[in-house]
Order: sequence, then structure tokens, then C-alpha cells
Amino acid sequence: MEPGTMENLSIVYQSSDFLVVNKHWDLRIDSKTWRETLTLQKQLRHRFPELADPDTCYGFRFCHQLDFSTSGALCVALNKAAAGSAYRCFKERRVTKAYLALVRGHVQESQVTISYAIGRNSTEGRTHTMCIEGTQGCENPKPSLTELVVLEHGLYAGDPVSKVLLKPLTGRTHQLRVHCSALGHPVVGDLTYGQAVGGEDQPFRMMLHAFYLRIPTQAECVEACTPDPFLPTLDACWRPHTLVQPLDQLVQALQAAPDPDPMDGEPKPCSPSAPLPGPGRPPPETEAQRASCLQWLSEWTLEPQN
Repeated sequence: MEPGTMENLSIVYQSSDFLVVNKHWDLRIDSKTWRETLTLQKQLRHRFPELADPDTCYGFRFCHQLDFSTSGALCVALNKAAAGSAYRCFKERRVTKAYLALVRGHVQESQVTISYAIGRNSTEGRTHTMCIEGTQGCENPKPSLTELVVLEHGLYAGDPVSKVLLKPLTGRTHQLRVHCSALGHPVVGDLTYGQAVGGEDQPFRMMLHAFYLRIPTQAECVEACTPDPFLPTLDACWRPHTLVQPLDQLVQALQAAPDPDPMDGEPKPCSPSAPLPGPGRPPPETEAQRASCLQWLSEWTLEPQN
């Protein structure tokens, strides 16, 4: 996947109500800054000038967020009614997301459930970042849950890394990046939550990609699976040597899994009915985790992902 230009916007799903784009890395979704020469909003307006809505600030209604450094599936609603139906799916926690990532080190467990609560970091110089509960300066930590499945072990530029599939079951800001870092396996190229290395060793991007997205609106099921960008044929620095779990099996499981019911007071995000398959199983949910998740459900508000 080459860097973003005005001409190379990739569409992976299109209907009369929705688009799903394969967002490039190091690309803002929108910006009011005139110096921002390229944004996803400008790509969309260039490609689909007839679809831009003058009643919106940026011309397009983005149903959710991706970080500047994160690539992958991002849904755009093409009218107000479609945006409302997608918003309800997010609010009722019926949306399924899965990400691919390269993380530092070889994750030893084949499957991990990460449950560190995440809050805002009030430490001087880190006020725009997040942190896990117990970190000095961590404010208002909220229960957070991520499933991690190891796909491959290998080397990136000679350093040990793991290719993983990440399924966020809550939607905290920078959740996947914070959880991987807290696990001791930060995302390769994550300069905020990762390990500082020499400039000459920096990868060309942060290795986090929104791989799969399903939004089951009442009118249509918006489903998209983007191409895997972390292949040795696309990046010679990445050299896998051990297959742990085939990605195609996980894709089939994601596609076959039933859509979650609308939020009804049960802790579905904490006890998914169709967990990702893997050689190992995550530990059972504790009473403390269950109580924490019930509290989280009672105060749920839509927040940016990752």
C-alpha cells in the first residue's frame, strides 16, 4: 500500500448509503488547518464531488475514527439517515472490528485477553496520551478489553516481532496501542507508546491496520475486509518464520459470527458469544471483571477508537 495521494483512494465497499475506504497511513481524516495539503476528506471530495454534502462541515459524515498513523477500513455515511443508523450500531455495541498489527517481541501465548483499564495521562508532556490504571497521572480509567491472537512470529529489520490480530471489545482512545504497550509488546513504529530506537531503524509507518469492519444497520449490513498490508512481498523488512494461526481461518470466523444483539444490560463486550478461535483459550472472566464491565456498560459513551 503506497503512501496516500489525491488520486489513489481505495474503496472496499460502496452502496447508495455508505462507503468504506481503505485509509492510508499517516493521513488525517479531516482538518481545518489550511496547511494540511492532503486529508481523507479531500480525497473523497476529489473522487466523489457529487456525494459531498454542503450541510456538513467537511462534506462527508465519518461514522467512526482512525488515528492519523493507522491505516485501514473506515466507514463514511452518505446521508443523515445512514449516519444515524450507523451511530445506533456503534452506541448499541453491535459493530465488529478487527485489526492487524506487527508488535515488538514474540508473544508467547497464542491468544491473550487484555483487560487493563485505560484513562487519560495528566503527566506534564503526556497530556494528549492515554495510560493504564495504576500509572502515575492516570485520570478516570475505564474498563477496556481487547482480544489478541498471534498469527506469525518473525523478524522486522532483524528484530523479533509478532504479527497479531486484535479485536477491540471496548472503544477507548488509543486502546489497541496502549494495551499492546502494557503487555510489553508495543506496535512497531508507534513512537508514542513504543520503544525509542535510533532514527535509522525507524520503520516507514506505524504497523497497525484496521483490517475488518461490520456494521449491521437495519437497512443493510456494511461489511468490508481490507487487504493485508503486512506481507513480506510488500515490505522486505518483515520476515515471518513461524506460522501460529492462519489469518484466513480467523476471517471466516469473523464473517460467520452472529451480530451482537443490541445492548440489553448483559456484559456482551466482556463475554463475546463468538470469540476468536485459536490454539489457546483466554482465561474465564472473573467476578471483578464482570462487575467492572457492567459498570462500564451503564455509563457507555461513544469514544474514538484506537
